[in-house]
Amino acid sequence: MTPEFDYMAAKAALEWQIELGVDECISETPINRYEVKPQSKKLKFGAGSNIAPVSEIPVIPPVEDSAAEIAGIMAGKCDDLNALRDAMAVFDHCALKKGAKNLVFADGNPSARVMIIGEAPGRDEDAQGLPFVGAAGQLLDKMFAAIGMARTGDKPENAVYITNVMPWRPPQNRDPEPEEIAMMLPFLKRHIELVNPDVIVLMGNTACQAVLGRKGITRMRGTWVEAYGKLVMPMFHPAALLRDGLKKRDAWADLLAIQARLKG
Repeated sequence: MTPEFDYMAAKAALEWQIELGVDECISETPINRYEVKPQSKKLKFGAGSNIAPVSEIPVIPPVEDSAAEIAGIMAGKCDDLNALRDAMAVFDHCALKKGAKNLVFADGNPSARVMIIGEAPGRDEDAQGLPFVGAAGQLLDKMFAAIGMARTGDKPENAVYITNVMPWRPPQNRDPEPEEIAMMLPFLKRHIELVNPDVIVLMGNTACQAVLGRKGITRMRGTWVEAYGKLVMPMFHPAALLRDGLKKRDAWADLLAIQARLKG
């Protein structure tokens, strides 16, 4: 059991007890609260004050930096993608890591002009350690192949680079929680800085929430926006296209817009 887990588990247990109304620790000997009369200490001010001077009150340091702050420090020290992947692999503050088989970092050509950001790994991605390799991933490959681009492209202009907001699979493929997104966001920001694409494609609501701070993919898709100094195109997630074929027309329009922007 890691120290981080010890702290988080103890903190959660303490917060739960406080919510139940616990306001005192267990003493060495039992106390009958029905026989004890509450006594309040009367504070005295002035020369005979019984209040400790400020200088004598001990300063209690913070227990630990937040997970997002720790992630920011770790990500900031990464000078290349290999270092970033290693940093994410040893980051133990996200509980999703404990239930995942593999870290899903990225796939494709790091020099690509287009960076695709998905939501989180699914079962197939977790098993293989690569993003977008299941049914939705196969559709994603076909979509970008239609405009002459692929993760296997050897040149920046015909290649794509693919990653996710979350590198670990959430249980039962549920949506990542806001707290989970927040703690992994520093790694994603650094990932974007290191790849330095011309265009970012956000696949689905989770990616939009992480990068743009808002959801509503039906309204947002097809409209260019800017984030981190990059052009950003929100699109329907390929999984949504598999569920609703009518959305493929919108996706095709978005792909053509990306192609036109890259040529322009």
